[in-house]
Amino acid sequence: MSFKGQTVWVHVDESGRPLLDSTGKAEMKYRESDTRIYKPLPQNLGPANGAPHQGFAAGRKEAPASPSSKAAFGARASKAPTAVKAVSKLAAARSSSADTIHVWTDGACSGNPGPMGIGVVVIAGNKRKEHGEFLGRGTNNIAELTAIRRGLEIAREIVPEGGRPIAVYSDSSYAIGLLSQGWRAKANQELVAEIREFLRDYSGLRWVKVDGHAGVAENERCDVLARQAVATNRHL
Repeated sequence: MSFKGQTVWVHVDESGRPLLDSTGKAEMKYRESDTRIYKPLPQNLGPANGAPHQGFAAGRKEAPASPSSKAAFGARASKAPTAVKAVSKLAAARSSSADTIHVWTDGACSGNPGPMGIGVVVIAGNKRKEHGEFLGRGTNNIAELTAIRRGLEIAREIVPEGGRPIAVYSDSSYAIGLLSQGWRAKANQELVAEIREFLRDYSGLRWVKVDGHAGVAENERCDVLARQAVATNRHL
């Protein structure tokens, strides 16, 4: 099915409608192999163009479906277009050329200022590298900026020959604005200038703003890595 412009796996009945739990929510995964299950409201799910309806792994107990919720979902689905409408910027970046390197980044801070951590996930074809790092004390904005630089450094480690398009994903409007839209830096000027100079070595970057804590799998993973880095080193 489709959830916020992404194709997802949903536990459905034989008619293709989501099976709902006792609270009226569906069961959803971003990838079939994921172990984590999300609980969206059925009205936030829609048909995905050409995607088959399949249940989760065999042996999982099916949640009882609510007739009223089924009816509501069916009515909404019947009014939905047969194909997904406009493809979001996020979905477009994910479906870019096969040689695109995808760099996901996030920064975390316990207190602001406080102990900082970053999380990075870099995907280049069948290569994937995750990185969490403690940065010491500072602000959330410093962590977000540093995460982007570290992500690009890791991308170059994975694909040292360079020349491939890179999509950078961040939930920080601040970082993307400063590094790609010419925003004037009122704080962290030295760090911003340093990273802007660093970016000169990377041509054709594609910047993608994602919603934080919205169930986007790789963004959520970066958040976990950043917070783990803070939690395990905050005493330093």
